Amino acid sequence: MAETVLTNTGLDSFLDGAPERRDPVFVRAAEAVLGLLALRGADRGTGVPEPTPPLVRQLLVEDLPTFVYAPPGTLHAYPAVVGALAARFDGTLHQEVAQAVKDAADDFERAMTDPGNLTWHRWYASLLRTCGADLTDPEDVRRRLAALDGAPLPDGVHRADLMGRTALADVLLAEALTRAYVRDAEEPPPAGPLLTDHAVATGIGQVAAALQDRWTAAGLAEQLAGPYARFAPGPDAFPHLVLADALLDEHLDHYGDTAAPVPPPPAIEAGPHEADADALITAVEELSEEEFEPYGGEAPHLLYVAYRRGCSADSVARKAAEYEDWSVDPALEDLPVPVPAEASGPYTVPPVPELVRLLGGTELTEADRARLEGPARDLATVLDRLAATGLVFRAGDAFGLTPRGAGVVRYLLRVREVAAPDAAEVRAWAATDLVAAAGGWPGCVAAGVLADWLHARGDTAEAWSELLAALGTVHAGTADAAAVRGLFTVLDTSTAPPDALRGALRDPVIGAYAHQALRARGEASDLIQVRISARALFVLDALPAKKGPLESRRGAFDEAAAAWPGGSAALVRAMAAADRHETERVLGPLGLASAG
Repeated sequence: MAETVLTNTGLDSFLDGAPERRDPVFVRAAEAVLGLLALRGADRGTGVPEPTPPLVRQLLVEDLPTFVYAPPGTLHAYPAVVGALAARFDGTLHQEVAQAVKDAADDFERAMTDPGNLTWHRWYASLLRTCGADLTDPEDVRRRLAALDGAPLPDGVHRADLMGRTALADVLLAEALTRAYVRDAEEPPPAGPLLTDHAVATGIGQVAAALQDRWTAAGLAEQLAGPYARFAPGPDAFPHLVLADALLDEHLDHYGDTAAPVPPPPAIEAGPHEADADALITAVEELSEEEFEPYGGEAPHLLYVAYRRGCSADSVARKAAEYEDWSVDPALEDLPVPVPAEASGPYTVPPVPELVRLLGGTELTEADRARLEGPARDLATVLDRLAATGLVFRAGDAFGLTPRGAGVVRYLLRVREVAAPDAAEVRAWAATDLVAAAGGWPGCVAAGVLADWLHARGDTAEAWSELLAALGTVHAGTADAAAVRGLFTVLDTSTAPPDALRGALRDPVIGAYAHQALRARGEASDLIQVRISARALFVLDALPAKKGPLESRRGAFDEAAAAWPGGSAALVRAMAAADRHETERVLGPLGLASAG
């Protein structure tokens, strides 16, 4: 029992003065609240832990959702215990704690009911209670646990999620116990130590297990560590998490934030994701051997970029050229390649005309093709080893993820909490959320997802207007604004409702884009309606800004400035007022960003 593991928490004294002491729900909550506050170092000079506002927030938002299972309908007991405990202290503490409880109320309830916070112990306690188990009876817990073989997981939660959360909880509890013991040994409190020497001598792990039992279900920790260990596998059962970490690193390199979503694959095949992921990490580890140099170590990168392309096929030759630092036209680097119907055979580099189409430029020769042969064959060997898992394909020069492979990579990303929605989730997004995400995706991928979003809403004028408005408002004033408004260029406006385009003419950001789209359709559009800011942005975005000689950029700017009222200085001012970040990026190298 927890009250005998954690001594001198003042539990008996607290309950003697509480009218709810005969309520088992209140008593259970009191054991956990007083025990956790004491473990976290709350002052016990009065005989009970003093619930300061910072400790109360940590208790409600972090500790209880990590260590304690609270059956439905009992959450109220925990804040009630905190309030009753605070009432025992003089001064303003009662009011301060009441405010802290009120401030944390929503976060507390959300954290306690969030499946993402479940550990194996909290999850099985909830299942056992659903089955009618007496959570205070270890024999009943054992018997009911035996009947749970093959128990389901919470919706949207993977075994790796529960394992990771459990491992973290184990570490946190062991650290809290160790610190409490050392703290009491260094400065013995008047109330007495929380842990006896005998309890510590049995091992911190045993003490932690006893607390987990009291806070979840009696005897559960022993069962999950022993005869039913298969119900709660530890890190050794998930070798593929090494690959998940590598994919997380790739995502952070690209986006810097796990909350930045990768685009949804068009098709995901359900499968035994854990088993497939284990097969994939086996292949990845084999590829790290010397015989697969120089590209064997690039396997996680290849998997990630294939997924980030919306799982559209890439080119072996183009990827090899990138690795070899060849110049690849930025407009072509993300374009999908056709997948031949025949099965993969020995790899050959595409002929020169196809290389020109894939890489851009017109100066490639047979000698260039011959130079690319070795690197491309080496890369194809790596891809063929990955393809042996059935999760990657290579057909001729094309490679990518199979639908089953897309499901596995998505699983690996999501167990590391990377935002990896499927197509149905994205269709349900608000236009602003869709645009914010799509601005960081390859243009050809964004085009398909935006079209799918519009189609799901019947391609109505209302849907188009909502999307167009988002293009002009999302990330406005930031360094990402140009990428967002650039999404207009990937939309197929040839079939857009004309009223939606006309309604966007006055938009200060994309008005000129809408004007141009109407003109391209042969429809009337009055340039007078288009604001100066939108016209300046349209010119700015049309300048050759990614790669290439600065001379071409300067020439394009001078040509535009010649037709702009007030000349180049006025044009630069209008551009800078509309988007100073993009103006500096594009015109800064020309010495024009601060002109005028």
